[in-house]
Amino acid sequence: MKRLVTLSAAIALFSAPALAETCQYAKAKTASHVEAELVKGDWAEADIVDTAADAGQFNTLLAAAEAAGLVEALKGDGPLTVFAPTDEAFAALPAGTVETLLLPENKDTLAGILKLHVIAGSKIKSDQLAGKTLTAETLNGTVAIDGTDGVTVNGASVVAADVMASNGVIHVIDAVLLPEG
Repeated sequence: MKRLVTLSAAIALFSAPALAETCQYAKAKTASHVEAELVKGDWAEADIVDTAADAGQFNTLLAAAEAAGLVEALKGDGPLTVFAPTDEAFAALPAGTVETLLLPENKDTLAGILKLHVIAGSKIKSDQLAGKTLTAETLNGTVAIDGTDGVTVNGASVVAADVMASNGVIHVIDAVLLPEG
């Protein structure tokens, strides 16, 4: 298994530039994004939580989902569309924000933020967004999606699209979506 992971990583590193050029929706595709996609491929055997955990770049998101009590919902039947901020996206928040949100007394606030990243009842793929501007109802309000020049969600860029899971699809975003007001 270790040999397979090492081989996958090597393939990802050497093929990342070619794959990045073919992904019309990615503005900033990195080798780690490509590696995660190669490892997962179209197998879609794992749910959203396990797929995110396997990718290795969503540790903060998963910790937040645990603290907010949303892990079981993300492991549910779906279908779900999840706009998943990377660890880097969470790190870009003002100092102390993540630590404060993870406190038990902020569970509801944290859940509200995370629910803004989830569309329940549908598996929206990037080809359904291409060339369109629309709004979508999340579990905590409306987001604006712009698919006319890449794909953005409330201004956050989708840096990797259509990461398939057994209960939905993940679109990797470069910023944390925050509710208005």
